[in-house]
Amino acid sequence: MISPEKQEVLKIFAQGRRLYKLLDFAGAMEQFEKACRLDPSDGPSRVYYARCKHYLQKPPPEDWDGVFVMQTK
Repeated sequence: MISPEKQEVLKIFAQGRRLYKLLDFAGAMEQFEKACRLDPSDGPSRVYYARCKHYLQKPPPEDWDGVFVMQTK
């Protein structure tokens, strides 16, 4: 069974993913940050937060398909 706290984190993460796919990286970043405050060990929220930060500095191409391509190891 998933705890109510984790359910809230999952709900917030889903909102962040929706915004991420809409290219609203600032809005998505806020959601992922909120999820991390509720659960600092939430790895997916931390990863997507970092990706949003990256895309705010260097936006993806216009034909972006939502896939994050790592540039370094």
